[in-house]
Amino acid sequence: MIKNKLTGMGVALITPFTQDESIDFTALGKIVDHLIKNEADYIVVLGTTAETPALTEEEQHQVLEFVKERVNGKIPLVLGFGGNCTRAIINRMKNFDFSGIDAILTVTPYYNKPSQEGIYQHYKAIAQVSPVPIILYNVPGRTGVNMAPETTLRLANEFENIVAIKEASGNISQINTLIKNKPESFSVISGDDGIAYPLMTLGAIGVISVIGNAFPKEFSRMIRLALNGDYKSAGEIHQSFFELFSLLFVDGNPAGVKCMLNAMGFCENKLRLPLVPTKITTYEKIRNVLNDLNIKC
Repeated sequence: MIKNKLTGMGVALITPFTQDESIDFTALGKIVDHLIKNEADYIVVLGTTAETPALTEEEQHQVLEFVKERVNGKIPLVLGFGGNCTRAIINRMKNFDFSGIDAILTVTPYYNKPSQEGIYQHYKAIAQVSPVPIILYNVPGRTGVNMAPETTLRLANEFENIVAIKEASGNISQINTLIKNKPESFSVISGDDGIAYPLMTLGAIGVISVIGNAFPKEFSRMIRLALNGDYKSAGEIHQSFFELFSLLFVDGNPAGVKCMLNAMGFCENKLRLPLVPTKITTYEKIRNVLNDLNIKC
């Protein structure tokens, strides 16, 4: 059942680079192994955190095939598969090999700022041809458009293969409206690490996490505790990461988590333009917090 596969902590996987900006497949394999070993519930490949817009089509294919082979069915795999041209998405989908993919995560169209009806028609068109379950992705801070709860619920009620939403609006009232009124078959997933805990108390089934790249064991434990109703213990873990949550995105994503992973010895602190690494002051603050958490730096 797809809901079971999406319950818990998914990790929005980064793409590590070497100093010459080529993909560091050795580091990528090390990170994927780290996630599987330390109880990540599923992996999201080629999402925003992967710097996908800065990867060529061939590089995207290489990353996907590498991760599929490395995961080898051990945990579910979700693929970022979206854009702001509906026709292009559908044409690509018709010729795409979805073997080994449990679901796609597809973002609301960005930059062209469609109306709510336009967003609905966009997802309707995708739902009518998608061979795998669909997770909607609402992240207005990046796309420039917010998908209203009414639009999400309309889609959730009309299309069985639209199974969940990654909600990253940061609007807890809006997200609570979804949780309260959604059909039983539809799930709400937090798109923000910092509010994953409070959303779990409202009925979200988990999180698609950035910080989980670095702390899969600790963060997945928090999510599982919350799913089991132990909000006190889950809240204690949430509070222990509170300072890192604010540092994670102060210089943009995935600069913060790549900084953490570099300090922990997983990969180079390298991004592709137009993204750049965190400021030195942010890096030092992150190192200090990691030291306080007794993480080897």
